[in-house]
Amino acid sequence: MVAAGDAAKVGVAEKLGIEPDMVVQEIGWDEDVDDALRAAVEERSGSELLDEDAQEVVDVILLWWRDGDGDLVDDALVDATSPLADNGFIWVLTPKTGRDGHVEPSVVAEAVTTAGLSQTSTVSLPGEWSATRLVRPKR
Repeated sequence: MVAAGDAAKVGVAEKLGIEPDMVVQEIGWDEDVDDALRAAVEERSGSELLDEDAQEVVDVILLWWRDGDGDLVDDALVDATSPLADNGFIWVLTPKTGRDGHVEPSVVAEAVTTAGLSQTSTVSLPGEWSATRLVRPKR
């Protein structure tokens, strides 16, 4: 039997498309990140999150991004696509409206296009963060 708290954590990771044995890299960690979300992803994938200095090919990137972190395209998305597997995806995690560091969805949408990626969905997560899923366009 799965405890209610554990079920909720697993549900968040499943909502993000995390599967067992996926390799997940985290970029933009700071003290404000959602530790429950991080734990859920680690639990579901079965391994610890790789930090931004890792050199492995990854299935998923969790990119924590706040207003004031710099230019989303040049400072994050272009570099994030390098270690990404061909069928991998990026979740851009931004603070929800009204929270410190909120990023307007239009800023994310413009950055996605400039970086040559496609936005496929947006998810409101429990707590302070929203997530926008990005993929490479189909060829």
